[in-house]
Amino acid sequence: MDRNTFTGLFLIMLIVFGSFYLMKPSAEQIKKEQLAQHQDSIKRHQIKDAEVAAVKKAADTSKTIAQQADTSHLKGFDAATIGTQKFVTIENEELRIQLSTQGGRIYSVQLKKFKTFNGQPLVLFTGDQNHFGLKFIADNKNINTNNLFFAPSAPQLSVAAKDSGSVTMRLSYSPTQYLDYVYTLNGTGFKVGFTVKQTGLANVIPNSNTINIDWSASLPNQEKDIEQERRYTAAYYKTADNTVDDLSATKDDSLTIADKKTQWVSFKAHFFSSVLLAKDAFSKASVTSTTDTSEHNVVKEMKTSVTLVQSSNGTFPMNFYFEPNEFHMLQAEGYGLEKQIDLGFGPLKYINRFATLPVFDFLKQFNWNYGLIILALTVILKLVLSPLTYKSYLSMAKMRVLKPEMDEIKAKVGEDNPTLLQQEYLKLYKKAGVNPLGGCLPLLIQMPIVFAFFRFFPSLFELRGQSFLWMHDLSTYDSIITFSRIPVLGDHISLMCLLMTISTLIYTYFNNQISGATGQMKYIGYITPIIFLATLNSYPSGLNYYYFLANMLTFLQQYLIRFMVDDKKIHAQIQENKKKPEDTKKKKSGFQARMDEMMKQKQLATAPKKK
Repeated sequence: MDRNTFTGLFLIMLIVFGSFYLMKPSAEQIKKEQLAQHQDSIKRHQIKDAEVAAVKKAADTSKTIAQQADTSHLKGFDAATIGTQKFVTIENEELRIQLSTQGGRIYSVQLKKFKTFNGQPLVLFTGDQNHFGLKFIADNKNINTNNLFFAPSAPQLSVAAKDSGSVTMRLSYSPTQYLDYVYTLNGTGFKVGFTVKQTGLANVIPNSNTINIDWSASLPNQEKDIEQERRYTAAYYKTADNTVDDLSATKDDSLTIADKKTQWVSFKAHFFSSVLLAKDAFSKASVTSTTDTSEHNVVKEMKTSVTLVQSSNGTFPMNFYFEPNEFHMLQAEGYGLEKQIDLGFGPLKYINRFATLPVFDFLKQFNWNYGLIILALTVILKLVLSPLTYKSYLSMAKMRVLKPEMDEIKAKVGEDNPTLLQQEYLKLYKKAGVNPLGGCLPLLIQMPIVFAFFRFFPSLFELRGQSFLWMHDLSTYDSIITFSRIPVLGDHISLMCLLMTISTLIYTYFNNQISGATGQMKYIGYITPIIFLATLNSYPSGLNYYYFLANMLTFLQQYLIRFMVDDKKIHAQIQENKKKPEDTKKKKSGFQARMDEMMKQKQLATAPKKK
């Protein structure tokens, strides 16, 4: 390449790069161009979105027109088979209820002032697993209103304080023939009025003066321990003779009541209930309760079918109650709703109802922490039972003083003839004026109270969510150690249950020292606390806390009684009793006379026969 050619190429490249640099847009010009392109892009997307929206709207309109065209030829209730589910919310200070246009039913119930164990809104039931419908025949077809679409009279209802209001869900057969569900709600309270009204359907529905209702619901898990929740969840009902009864809480169960009227049916969970009540009572009712353990978040499934006769004003009036299982709340509603709270059976129920509950209510008015209320309740109980405790201790002290003489008799008679040995013991008791059962009878008298508290605390709504010391919730167990589930014990260790067990073992040890127990009886007492540990490990910490306090106060009582009981004085009194002639001693009791006679008969039966 010659010099002239090289110079020419260089000039051309210089012109090209120079023109590129001189014609390069500024930063401001670049920014303006990018902005213009962005705006063009937005316009293009807006045009596209508008086109899509227009297409969708046209499709929806076409769908609606098509549906209207589809239903235009349908007659009667068939027209209500097509629709879209929508929700109407009605609420007051306590309840938030969703009504569904599909079925016109209560779709969900939330108690606004309460939470689940993990802080979630407390919902008694919700979703499509809840069904409520009238079943009848119309136009030779089986109708279930749960599957039909209702029209609401209002989009929502909110009432408070002294206000009240109602919402009507209407199922139309024709413009002048329809079925109404009227829901009425006061500003406060847990009651929802529910009235079924028929207009112009007398010739459409055979036997329209009677309605058949099917109601079913799956009760969701609300508490920490679902096993305990299932233990206290059951279907309850009240018949016209004021009897309140329930289905089994431990197995699947069902019942049909046709021989008498039923006033209400309740789907009772551990601490909350859903009740359907008829003021004029249901003429027939059936109730079913089932448990599916594979449904980990469902406690139980419940179902009821009821029949109600039309009232004198031509309507079917009923009430729903969605309420905590707090005794006085339910009692204030009337109709014996409080009787579904399990306070025990037989005498236990009366102890809790007329003794424990009034004392608890008295202590509750001081607004103390519930841990302190349980402490005060235990102290009062121990003071009331202190005479029995003293008598029991005194009787065991007498047996302890007699033990050396009993050992002498045992060595003399031997263990080969237990009948004769027992007879000699009875003679010694008679001479000494000692009742061998004197230490057991006071304890047996106290046993109903111990078992009454076993039923009282797990059913006590007031303990729900209440904390004390390390126990976050006195209505369920407290756990210090968790592990994989093992049979009997579960998946945790309850600290309060462990303390209760240790205190019971210590109590058993000192009790053996007082009574002088020997042999197998000495060790049997140590087995019971171990059984308690396995049994009560998943029970409410409030219950184990009470048993722990009872043991500790018993230690204190026995410590104080020990200063009042002198073994030397007891021994001197026994020796004095032995010196008294037989005719000056107390008349033999019927029990002792029977024991003597039984021993004589047994001795005669075991004595060797003469040849």
